[in-house]
Amino acid sequence: MRNLTHQQAQSFYDRFGAKQDAQSFYEDKAVNTLIQHADFEHAHTVLEFGCGTGRLAQRLLANNLPANATYRGLDISTTMVNLATERLQAYPARAQVSQTQGEIHLPFAENVFDRFVSAYVLDLLPEEEIRELLSEAHRVLNRSGILALASLSYGKTAFSKGVTGVWRTIHRINPKWVGGCRPVKLSDFIRDDCWNLLHHEIISQFGITSEVVVAEKVASQTT
Repeated sequence: MRNLTHQQAQSFYDRFGAKQDAQSFYEDKAVNTLIQHADFEHAHTVLEFGCGTGRLAQRLLANNLPANATYRGLDISTTMVNLATERLQAYPARAQVSQTQGEIHLPFAENVFDRFVSAYVLDLLPEEEIRELLSEAHRVLNRSGILALASLSYGKTAFSKGVTGVWRTIHRINPKWVGGCRPVKLSDFIRDDCWNLLHHEIISQFGITSEVVVAEKVASQTT
């Protein structure tokens, strides 16, 4: 299955910009579930891979994270980095957003974050990059750190299966038409020797299906 190159993804999301927030009609229920089960109230260092417009970061900083918690956001898109930076102006000492070139290796030392978050980003990546990113998440999370993911996934009802089929067909014809995103099964990438699964849920909104995975790092094992 074809995926957008890093350059294509950057170009698309530079153009797409603030329109990304319009996807909240099917994303919000899954994101609410992610927040509910990832225990952000006890997190002090958060890394988000693919921060987009900063909408999730703003919500976490305003409502969920302790007052002394810090946030780091990464994104490949110049437009998204600018939007997120502007959105998080109220937290100059706590929030920092940086642009990447799409590299999966994370520019951080081992064991430095309490939470690793990525919402509707892994469904853009080739399978080998998903595995690599989760290995990196395991590396940068501290002992008992928590991984919190949400992505497009496969439908379970007749209607949502139909929507999934149409989405996959469009992606197969031209990934740019769906922003490079396609349904993936996140749980297939959660290795038992690396992660202790805390919550797994499939959620459909308007026929569009999302998967939420929240897992705790198994610190005694290596990736």
